[in-house]
Amino acid sequence: MTVARSILLFVLAAIAEIGGAWLVWQGIREHRGLLWVGAGFVALGIYGLVATLQPDASFGRVLAAYGGIFVAGSLLWGMVVDGFCPDRFDVAGALVCLVGVGLIMYAPRGA
Repeated sequence: MTVARSILLFVLAAIAEIGGAWLVWQGIREHRGLLWVGAGFVALGIYGLVATLQPDASFGRVLAAYGGIFVAGSLLWGMVVDGFCPDRFDVAGALVCLVGVGLIMYAPRGA
């Protein structure tokens, strides 16, 4: 159950961080206004909170693994929200990152 909880937290963190960054981008780059920027700041703060809920106590490990989730999640966000079409190198790179997440977070470690 710990792995399932961890994966769910990574997904929630990705939605909050990528969504927050997207809102800031929309507010500034697409001239949608300060309300969008403010909503993005709130979402980014929620990301920071969600990241602390990971069962692993190592900040460096959690954030390093989250980097791989961020890469894959950003491509997926771009596909769903912005109509981005990743090429085979984007997909291959995201898969490499997700394998890295698995190794960093879920590899068996001795005590």
